[in-house]
Amino acid sequence: MHQSKWIILTIIIACQLIVVLDASIMVTAIPEIGRSLQMSTTSLTWVQNSYILAFGGFLLLGARAGDLLGRRKMLAAGIGLFSFTSLLAGLAPTAEFLLVSRAFQGFAAALATPAALALLSASFVEAKERSRAIAMYSAVSAAGGSIGLILGGFFTDFISWRLGMFINVPIGIVLLYLVQRFIQQSGTRNGRFDLWGALTSVVGMTALVFGFVQAADYGWGKPETWIPLALGMVSLTAFVLIEARAAEPIIPLRLFASRQRSGAYLGRFLMVCGNFSLFFFVPQYLQNVLGFSSFEAGLAFLPFTGAQFGMMFLMHRLVHRYGNMKVLVTGMLLAIIGTLWLSRLASVQAPFFPHMFILLAIMGIGGGMVFQPLTALGLSDVDPRDTGAASGLINVAHQSGSSLGLAVLITVFNVTMRSDPSSTMQFAHAVSNSILGSVVFIISALVATLLCLLPTRQPAGKRVISNS
Repeated sequence: MHQSKWIILTIIIACQLIVVLDASIMVTAIPEIGRSLQMSTTSLTWVQNSYILAFGGFLLLGARAGDLLGRRKMLAAGIGLFSFTSLLAGLAPTAEFLLVSRAFQGFAAALATPAALALLSASFVEAKERSRAIAMYSAVSAAGGSIGLILGGFFTDFISWRLGMFINVPIGIVLLYLVQRFIQQSGTRNGRFDLWGALTSVVGMTALVFGFVQAADYGWGKPETWIPLALGMVSLTAFVLIEARAAEPIIPLRLFASRQRSGAYLGRFLMVCGNFSLFFFVPQYLQNVLGFSSFEAGLAFLPFTGAQFGMMFLMHRLVHRYGNMKVLVTGMLLAIIGTLWLSRLASVQAPFFPHMFILLAIMGIGGGMVFQPLTALGLSDVDPRDTGAASGLINVAHQSGSSLGLAVLITVFNVTMRSDPSSTMQFAHAVSNSILGSVVFIISALVATLLCLLPTRQPAGKRVISNS
């Protein structure tokens, strides 16, 4: 691979890493954030969701902006705004200020991420180079969450949780210089922004997640729950209708004409629904049941992270030898086995080593085998004019899966905790049930993958049946 391409790939991966890190770097710091900013348990869930929802909700608009205004321009704008809002989040004097800053961080990430992935597709056109680049990109996307847990725990225990935000500023400044120095401006073209499509998608996903979070506090029959859920469904339905009629939609519905791509988007959404939630519940289990510190809880994910990064170096050969589908299905099966076994261990309050250690490694191997094939399949046979929209849709599936999966499983957790909120044993049981919910999501991802991605058999011939 040419040196200039390595530099471009490094910029893209670094950009993706800080964006993914910020989805999890607050998780191990959540108890300390609650104490320092006087936030309730329900309010603390929005430290995660305000970022994830803005990120996922505006990704489609960010992808469209890259197509119309130029990808280098949007990458630079996203990185610059991300650095500034990270500084604001680190300085946050109140809970409200923190949540608003996190939401703007998510918006900035939505500008940068689709531009970065579209630049990857445009820069690496040869099959072998593209496969290797996607493998590295996917490994960072998948493992970044666990790296964020480790860094967040370290900062919280030894310095301050705020450093997890401040660290983005110098990284962002360096990335801005590298973008201007090494990435050429892509062409711009005339067009319109589908603002109504963007608005209905953001309102729809936010309302759905808010409704599930409300269900945890009020139950399913209360207006506080069903009104936002109904608003979410209506908004998402309106989004589909708008996209079908818009002259220049932010997500062309023709992308779903391919059964393979549709299956890759759905499989990714369901996989992340189950996978990302583990980053929230397992650290809480380690701290509240096994007595780990924030940093120790982050370090506990090293077998998961190490296994995922290790798979990065094997994926090219595995895919080349066995194909995307076999590798993808094997990875999902390993993830299901590891997660199911982990839910059993949590219910009996088993010690971390060796059983949980081994299971996290197995789950890391499984996760490391899943996301590269899903990324490659989601970008397969995409018309060049739709590259930005397709890359945005991949990230929308990832981020919406993160937020919706976490909202659903927090409801499962809180329902289990109601019988005895102060009991450690009940807490362990609630975490076990939530992890079991993750298994259901991952099994659903496997079923969707098999139904949508496996090739259909063509009949050898048609038998003509005569009535005579």
